[in-house]
Amino acid sequence: MENIIRTIDASNVDRYGFFCYKSKPKTQGFRQKHEWLGTCLAEGVRLKIIYDGDRSAGFIEYVPGEHTWRAVNAPGFMVIHCTWVVGSGKGNGYGARLLEQVEDEAVRLGMYGLATVSSGSTWLAKKGFFLRHGFEVVDQAAPTFELLAKRFDSSVNPAFPQDWESRLNRVPNGLVIYYSGQCPYHAMFITSLLNAASGMGIEAHTVELKTSQEARNHSPSAYGVFGVVYNGQLLSYRPMGGKTLHEMLERPDERLLP
Repeated sequence: MENIIRTIDASNVDRYGFFCYKSKPKTQGFRQKHEWLGTCLAEGVRLKIIYDGDRSAGFIEYVPGEHTWRAVNAPGFMVIHCTWVVGSGKGNGYGARLLEQVEDEAVRLGMYGLATVSSGSTWLAKKGFFLRHGFEVVDQAAPTFELLAKRFDSSVNPAFPQDWESRLNRVPNGLVIYYSGQCPYHAMFITSLLNAASGMGIEAHTVELKTSQEARNHSPSAYGVFGVVYNGQLLSYRPMGGKTLHEMLERPDERLLP
């Protein structure tokens, strides 16, 4: 069965989509991602989808570090936002093929290397995959973030910011949800969180990170595009629903970040 890798751009995104949420085009999350991608493709975001015959089997999204939506300092590096291979596509080397195309492009452009953010057992791409392909851990950030890099120039390192505490100190009291349109799954969790906060009598509001610079400079965590803060404490950087919020606030001594 033929496997092709298709580059998504402004001319074909309406036809081929962006892999995630492809069966839910009427949802708010789909619309937000479509709008986000329409803007960010012009700013350098790249998206490639690999096909198993006619079926999309995986993707990789990446961008030059000057425009990354992860909270990292990585000018001159190609930063991988996310990569995912699903279902029967797993175990066929599709992830490696996608990564190879990103590396080839970075080499062709004379960049310093590749970088990505990983974090334990979350949905972010697994650390082991990148280590097997020549990446190494070059920095860490609370609570469980690791910055991985494959450097073509060993004298240059990407790095995490060091101002996480001051970022949280600027957040007003109550429940504050930071988000962007980069991930289409965020929207449904935001609705659930706001409903739960209302039911608990908690003042809540959202902050949309509208540019990559805002994500790098104001996100409460290295993930960059989602974060839940309550009274100055980072509860989670990964999308979570109202039930989880209720449990965390009912048992403050057991609040655990993934």
